[in-house]
Amino acid sequence: MKGHGALRLGVVLPQAEIDTTDPLVVGDFAVRMEQAGFDHLLAFEHVLGADSTKRPGWEGYYNHESPFLEPFALFSYLGAVTSLELVTEVLVLPQRQTALVAKQAATVDILVGGKLRLGVGIGWNEVEYDALGVRFRTRARKMEEQIPLLRRLWTEQSVTHNGEFDTIDRAGIAPLPVQRPIPLWIGCGDAPSALERVGRLADGWIPHPALGDGARITAALPVVRAAAERAGRDPDSLGLQGQVRYREHASDAGVASLLRWKEHGATHVSLSTLENGLAWPDGHIESALWCLEEWGSALGQHNAEVPDVATGPVA
Repeated sequence: MKGHGALRLGVVLPQAEIDTTDPLVVGDFAVRMEQAGFDHLLAFEHVLGADSTKRPGWEGYYNHESPFLEPFALFSYLGAVTSLELVTEVLVLPQRQTALVAKQAATVDILVGGKLRLGVGIGWNEVEYDALGVRFRTRARKMEEQIPLLRRLWTEQSVTHNGEFDTIDRAGIAPLPVQRPIPLWIGCGDAPSALERVGRLADGWIPHPALGDGARITAALPVVRAAAERAGRDPDSLGLQGQVRYREHASDAGVASLLRWKEHGATHVSLSTLENGLAWPDGHIESALWCLEEWGSALGQHNAEVPDVATGPVA
């Protein structure tokens, strides 16, 4: 894993903090980010949230009141208003039907002109799996079967597959996507089995934000590289998606974190403005624009003209 040319800068759609009473604002957020000079947008996903009021001791990241727009539907809309690369961070792949994901992703990739990057993971919310009729305890094993099957469905006109979780008998999706195959990145923590899976199967790694940008990433990257080499793959071909968390009262716009990700060999870095009490959408937009200006200066990268840039972080 190493950087290839200019570091590509993206922004996280603050899914859990958006107000869906005016849906056009979601599109405006993406347009403003593209005008500023970001080149990709990432979106989290959850199909269901557990009702934490009726589950004593619930410790999930999100609950039934957290808003999440379904990413394939969301990206179909955003593709009509922006040319940003659109990234799932991450799609909980094993709780979905593989052939349906292949069809949905291919359709979106066509509609957005080949600018879909599919970040996938096994998820953590057993409540979702139960509701979708999928066994939670088999999710890692299922995803390992799904990833190569997805690539076949995106590149072959007719597929036959007999596996533990999926059976396809001389069938295929049409039309095939623009990208053949669509890039498949894995989002996960630093468990050894997860890192091995990244090196063996993924086009890139999206580390869980909880890992930070320091010692845990430094220790994990050699594990991913070694797994890629054992699988006969070039570890330098794998992408790395870092994430910088904006902090309202920080003065450096996360530049130190950005530069640490660059030292790690990140190919992409995204900005998350979540969990700062920012107003949707203006607080998120203005803070992102300010950060991007600071990032561009630190990296010496040119960004597009930024409209209405704030002079500092805003609440």
